[in-house]
Amino acid sequence: MDLGISGRTALILGGSKGLARSCAEHLAQAGVRVVVNGRDAEAGEAAAKALGNGAIFLQGDVSQPGAVDEVIAAAEAQAGPISILVTNAGGPPPGLFTDHDVDVWRRALEVNMLSAVGAAQRVLPGMLADGFGRIVNITSFAVKEPYPNMALANSVRAGLTGAMATLAREVVDRGVTVNNVLPGLMATGALDRVIRARAARDGISEAEVVTAMAGSVPAKRLGEADDFGPICAFLCSRHASYITGQNIAVDGGLVRSLL
Repeated sequence: MDLGISGRTALILGGSKGLARSCAEHLAQAGVRVVVNGRDAEAGEAAAKALGNGAIFLQGDVSQPGAVDEVIAAAEAQAGPISILVTNAGGPPPGLFTDHDVDVWRRALEVNMLSAVGAAQRVLPGMLADGFGRIVNITSFAVKEPYPNMALANSVRAGLTGAMATLAREVVDRGVTVNNVLPGLMATGALDRVIRARAARDGISEAEVVTAMAGSVPAKRLGEADDFGPICAFLCSRHASYITGQNIAVDGGLVRSLL
């Protein structure tokens, strides 16, 4: 399928590895020039080289003050106006509600909510002027069904969901859509931290945790990055202009809610 976005520029925050890199790969295959951001220069440069189509890497930790503006300014200078923004940040540490003091909660808000809000605010004027824009946030299935021992993620990702739901209704009539893609239990580095924490908490092996997690998914396996990228790319396409404010789970049936 021709996604109708060839020649446009996409910025993928945290896009050098895992799920966001899969988004970048599928956008590049659609003819989009991709700007990949991340903290790891070696992984980022390798990702940009593999993506081709003029992809570039910009190093930066967008959870730090001022970093979002710096990355976006550099992306625009090197690749032109940003038509597509994919936000992504490593999930906050696992734990119970009482395991983290308020400073850890503030840090989770900065990394997993406010960095995406700031990035969206920064690129919106250009998108609105152009009459076309796509914002896709990689969040978590936990916004639909809170997950045990994930108090921070359950909370701050829900805050991002509310902010983006509001934005989606404010800008769709001017050609900009805003959606969230919710990974389930995916075989990524982020899930590895959860696996280690659960193994330590329950006194079992990491292999046993993985087996139990996979067994809890109706698909009977953990998700892979290649399960994720295509839906991200489709939401960025011209065909998705009437889809906005949605939270689309890629979870193998894990979330049991009807809606």
